[in-house]
Amino acid sequence: MEYKQSHQNITPRLIIHGGAGNILPSNLPPSKYTKYHDALLTILAESHRFLNSPSSFPLSTASYTSAIDAATFAVSLLEDHDLFNSGHGAVFTRDGVNELEASIMVSKGKKKRGVGVMGLQHVKNPIKFVREMLLHGENDLEGGNGEHRGPMLFEQDSSTLSSGAQGHSQLHKYSAEKLAEKWGMEMVDPSYFFVQARWDEHIKGLENEKTFGHATWHEEHFFPQGTCGAVALDTEGVICCATSTGGMTNKLTGRIGDTPTIGAGFWAEEWEEDISSITETLMNQQGPALVISETLKGMIADCFPSPTTYSPLPAVDFDPRTLAEGDRVFRSTGMSGTGNGDSFLRINAVRTASAIARYRGAKSNAKTSLQEAITEISGPGGDLVKSAGSRWRKTGEGEGGIIGIELTVVTDENGNKKSAVSNVVDDYNCGGMFRATVDKYGKAVMRVWKPGQHSGLEKYDGEGRQYDLSEWLDAKTL
Repeated sequence: MEYKQSHQNITPRLIIHGGAGNILPSNLPPSKYTKYHDALLTILAESHRFLNSPSSFPLSTASYTSAIDAATFAVSLLEDHDLFNSGHGAVFTRDGVNELEASIMVSKGKKKRGVGVMGLQHVKNPIKFVREMLLHGENDLEGGNGEHRGPMLFEQDSSTLSSGAQGHSQLHKYSAEKLAEKWGMEMVDPSYFFVQARWDEHIKGLENEKTFGHATWHEEHFFPQGTCGAVALDTEGVICCATSTGGMTNKLTGRIGDTPTIGAGFWAEEWEEDISSITETLMNQQGPALVISETLKGMIADCFPSPTTYSPLPAVDFDPRTLAEGDRVFRSTGMSGTGNGDSFLRINAVRTASAIARYRGAKSNAKTSLQEAITEISGPGGDLVKSAGSRWRKTGEGEGGIIGIELTVVTDENGNKKSAVSNVVDDYNCGGMFRATVDKYGKAVMRVWKPGQHSGLEKYDGEGRQYDLSEWLDAKTL
């Protein structure tokens, strides 16, 4: 749905994450915490400024910054930083090599909607490559013949530059890197991705495997098995999720995780709510001292509020009693997951969270918020935990978290926006999750843990503090 311009502007939003897992005060001392704190807040501030400025990407023709560009920009900064498990700083496979994965998806507006790449060893910024795949999809799918276009781009005349990925939403290694090079992505020697700290974790993990039987998880230490990601909302009501990772420490070479798999580690969508079902439910609700006849219901059907004042409101971001004839309600979600990717794959975690928000109570006023949905999947005791069974807290299975944005837009019969409400959400089930967002007050907030989750958190200066974004713009060097 394309909303018409009106006085009801949609406020851009942004949240980023840098991985989740067995992150404890015992293995993240304050000195190391400060590095993550400063890096995430600086990346958040730079990306938020970018989101609220005209786009600088060469293929963008819009007068505003798109969610696609903002999410890509944020994740590219995470990829360039050696603290995070993506790009420069990606973890090693058990064979001592780096194999990168990335994905991007939008709630609306692009033919392919979502794409993923995997097995990359030479693309400096995988997230920029998947952005190109998403944008080129507008031409790849033109004419409805995108699945049958013959040889790939690099075997054709250069005049067919707009094609290449055909109708495909996922590409692996050889084909992916050939296409990336042809499209002008910056290519690097695999040594670019080497970071000594990651190599040390690789060696330590192999040693632990001999002693404890597991090379990717330890009760006391944190071995990166998470992902970097961002979710952005732009003024046009598009939500974009972008995700990038090196995968799990000491994964098998060739392993494909949830990050490039649509629905498992990333998802975005928009849908229209069934307003008739919401209003019908409200009109049929009866309080203990109030019974409405069918005749009276018909007379007041278009005159909210009145008797419905006595009924509880649905748990959604609009008041159904304010809806007029011809109004339409749209909801959108976008999420990025991080953690034990094989567990995300087994339950199609992120799409399942969106489906809970979309379909549960679809024929009633008992709507489920995205926050409630992701808690059901990735919160303590949620579906990810259950998927690990008796292996929970023994192998790293089930550990993870999800960040996201939910948007609810009400339009009138002419398509003009009447209201727009967005919420930034997150939850996780493990030791901690690196994350940062700009809250509803316009303040930058970074957290690794939940308030009171562990003892001794008071020594982590900056945890949960609200900052002015200006404090982090141009003030620190990544």
